[in-house]
Amino acid sequence: MSHTPPPPAPAHRPPPPPQIVIRQQGRSLFTRLLFLLLLVSMVVNVGMYLSYQEYFTSGMEPIERFQSGDRLAADKIAVINVSGTIMPPFTERILKAIRQARKDEKVRGVILAIDSPGGLVADSHQIYHRLKQLSEQKPIFVVMKRIAASGGYYIAMGAGTGTKIFAEPTTWTGSIGVIIPHYDLSGLAESWKVKVQPLKTGEFKDSLSPFRPLTERDRAVWDAILDDAFQKFLGVIAENRPKLDAAAIKKLATGQVYTADQALANGLVDVLGYEDDAINELKKKLGLEEVRIVRYEFKPALIDLLTASVEAKQPQTRWRAMLESTVPRAMYYCSWAPGLPNW
Repeated sequence: MSHTPPPPAPAHRPPPPPQIVIRQQGRSLFTRLLFLLLLVSMVVNVGMYLSYQEYFTSGMEPIERFQSGDRLAADKIAVINVSGTIMPPFTERILKAIRQARKDEKVRGVILAIDSPGGLVADSHQIYHRLKQLSEQKPIFVVMKRIAASGGYYIAMGAGTGTKIFAEPTTWTGSIGVIIPHYDLSGLAESWKVKVQPLKTGEFKDSLSPFRPLTERDRAVWDAILDDAFQKFLGVIAENRPKLDAAAIKKLATGQVYTADQALANGLVDVLGYEDDAINELKKKLGLEEVRIVRYEFKPALIDLLTASVEAKQPQTRWRAMLESTVPRAMYYCSWAPGLPNW
């Protein structure tokens, strides 16, 4: 009987490499990359959509908020707040609020609440012009808060001759006049041996340069520009404060700030009181017992929130701000040093 030898033992082989595990890790990394790309794509598309919306629309519209009164009342009184310096981009928001109050048929009257030292001449007049149009359709009462000076007083004239101007007992107003900021740094430049030699096409092209003193001819040019804006200011007061004659207005138009008591004694305001007092008086004028008091607010756009902090740190943004600070700006403004750049 033959003996069959057992088969040889298999040679020892190393375990196979963990190919499955490697493939799983590769898939996980690939999935994460896809997810990241998808996320980036969504952010880019949202940004493009917001840019598209911003380009093809008139911008963010005012949001109406309930303030006081009867929540269920159909008739409304709209409160339009003007606070801070009158200049872009806030000018456009104020104009939109005025437009909203004008087109809303349920808004029966408007309270213009001013807490502003004034601002740019052109912006103040734009707001005044739109308020005059609104006052022809709906009554506007004015309430002056902490300060309603210069351009702040100018826009109050937009409420028209049928208005009542309320001033809080601690209000400062007046400052009727125009200012163009100018700083003479020629002495500083000379002490630092700095020579400024602009290339220009005309005598007056650099007439407000801070690196040379104003000449008499420069002053004549800018005095005429100032006087034109000043006469417009006097004109809107004369048109909308019929109890003040030209002589009285000119006497008051020294740039002086008046307290509420002084303003009342001089006919610049009608009543000492607060916003609630103005609302109650307007309700009586409109013959309304139940009314909803609303105010207009604006929310910053998402694209502004995403880009504002980045743009503020960019060198070209700072350079642009410095250049813009040198642009001549006529201002109805209550300050000895308006127009300083905010860096």
